[in-house]
Amino acid sequence: MAASILQRCLSPVQTFTKCVNYRSIVRRCLLSSAYTDPAVWEQRPRDAQDLGQLASLMDRTYERKFPVSSLVIARFIDNLSSKEEVDQAQYYLYKLVIQCICWVCSCFVLLRFRHSPNCWYLRDWTIHSWIRRCLKYGARDKALYSLKNKVQFGMFPDDFSFNLLIDSFIKDEDFKGACSVVEEVMLQESFERISTQILSLYALSKYLATKPELSWQEERSLGASLMLDGLKHENSVGFSARLLGLALIGKVELSRGIHAVFHEMPLIWTSGYLGRALAVMDAVCDFRDVKLSEEVLNHVEEILKDLSVNADGQNVTDTPREEDDELETQKLPEYINRFKELKERLVSQDRIDSRSLESLVSALTQQTLEACEDADIAEYQQTVSVWEAERQQLIQRERETKEKNQKSV
Repeated sequence: MAASILQRCLSPVQTFTKCVNYRSIVRRCLLSSAYTDPAVWEQRPRDAQDLGQLASLMDRTYERKFPVSSLVIARFIDNLSSKEEVDQAQYYLYKLVIQCICWVCSCFVLLRFRHSPNCWYLRDWTIHSWIRRCLKYGARDKALYSLKNKVQFGMFPDDFSFNLLIDSFIKDEDFKGACSVVEEVMLQESFERISTQILSLYALSKYLATKPELSWQEERSLGASLMLDGLKHENSVGFSARLLGLALIGKVELSRGIHAVFHEMPLIWTSGYLGRALAVMDAVCDFRDVKLSEEVLNHVEEILKDLSVNADGQNVTDTPREEDDELETQKLPEYINRFKELKERLVSQDRIDSRSLESLVSALTQQTLEACEDADIAEYQQTVSVWEAERQQLIQRERETKEKNQKSV
């Protein structure tokens, strides 16, 4: 029995996926304990500080309308030891960023703000420490809130931090929460690490499998995440994700206009997202060993039907529409006919996979995630070393500045 399971795990995706019930896979698809182990992070030289004194120092600095040193806020975050202290720290993070922005605007010296020896802004390691503290003390909602309000809190995490947060939601089967983090990955355009791509696709496919009722904003966000993540994969998962993503974005385009699509999103402002979705179907016909999920094709077909019904019933939004939007709407019958033609072509060429997107992603996760963990962990260890060297350099600069000021008194 054990040998049989091992053989299936080591087989190619095409063989593996026929033997496994993907709905039974939960924790094997997630990051390993070695990946999430905080030991490397916790082994850094500890800079024990009194939180009360640090809070008082920051309050005095705020009152004098001076920016708080990044070292002070880093020490504050590193010394958090309870959920209550995490709640308190969120206030100071917000105040820190707002105070720094006001200080920079008043002085007109942005370069000084970003590159001065005191470094008056959030460091990457402080953001990473904040997320780890939130996860450690059961304040994951605080981490997500600061991400969703990243401009106010200055939160732009690295890929490893994103992975830890996505993984935490997935393990609790909170796929909607995981997709909220994926949305931030998409907005930050951080689909560079393979592990982040896989975790994001896993969260997206699991959430969509629950058949949620989506607002147009959620359709746009999920569509953009699927499309941008799918572009990283030249396989059945990648093409299926692209197709569904572009169709969801196209639905928003036809119902609300192209401006609603690209506003505050990393998407191009050229009309024709449904046409690009059909181009994906056309491309699959020319790819060897690539198929589209039947479930995804059915979903796209439903989107086209809904748009057709809405167009016939004039059930359109009050959002102002431009000439390009009207031209795109007029193409809907053409898109529907083209979809039918391409689907028949896919059937004739055996380019349709009966499995759902969830099943395809689960297979890819099993095959890929574990293999890329070692590289991620090694890179993370190097990053922590670089962060620590930079921190020690800042501490030395702080010490030299204090000595210089004492001598001048």
